[in-house]
Amino acid sequence: MRTAVITLVHGRHAHLAAQQQALLRSSVLPDDYVIVAMDDPGIADAPAPGLAGTVVEVPGTGEQLPLARARNTGARTAIDRGAELLVFLDVDCLPGPGLLAGYVSAAGAAETKGRLLCGPVTYLDPPGPSGYDLERIEELDAPHPARPAPVPGTIIPDDSPDLFWSLSFAATNALWQYVGGFCEDYSGYGGEDTDYARRAQQRGVGLAWIGAARAYHQWHPTQDPPVQHVADIVRNANLFYQRWGSWPMGGWLEGFRRMGLIEGGTGAVPCELKQSAELA
Repeated sequence: MRTAVITLVHGRHAHLAAQQQALLRSSVLPDDYVIVAMDDPGIADAPAPGLAGTVVEVPGTGEQLPLARARNTGARTAIDRGAELLVFLDVDCLPGPGLLAGYVSAAGAAETKGRLLCGPVTYLDPPGPSGYDLERIEELDAPHPARPAPVPGTIIPDDSPDLFWSLSFAATNALWQYVGGFCEDYSGYGGEDTDYARRAQQRGVGLAWIGAARAYHQWHPTQDPPVQHVADIVRNANLFYQRWGSWPMGGWLEGFRRMGLIEGGTGAVPCELKQSAELA
């Protein structure tokens, strides 16, 4: 099964370089590696030596990164180049040695037919001065507790679309075409991946958590809730409600309300950014 890894990039060049080194240590190398550069002219013309692939440029529209459009562009590019299995990997994610082999094996299993494949992700602590030791990355395995994390070699079918995340997932070419890709009405951070999983569910497509497909999220500074993305999240949350009649990212919206940054976003009341909100 010809496999393509698809990664979106805007900055984080050191994380991208580490991801490529981790891919080179995979038990199975990808047949193709599509890097989608979003308003990022600093990306080199090709992946690291030893990885076959290409770089595709997707211009932004204003201040918001076109995440949904970039994923669709990456998928379309990979399919045009012959991919049969699409593996989406966030630029912050280091693939475990068995991630690609796990996704490839699961893609051919009867129990995953008609399902999106999702892998457990460990959020790493800050690295030491020499970075993460890729030869021993599996020793840091501690998957995020909010998602299923079957042991390697096992698969857990799941029908909860709100658990889907775009950090690490895979879909066959046929399944990707059937679901139809991400909704490009979303722009910036938040909501577009949950929308994609809802669309998949609407078409009878569930999830399957693949124990062998483990990834490790490189540390970077962040905030909880992600205040730096509050305007994007408010805009995308309202779009999601218009499309599905429910509110996504409930924990973040509640956190913003407690901080006095937003109002609404419950019941049928639109979510609004307060004029007086200080986002620093």
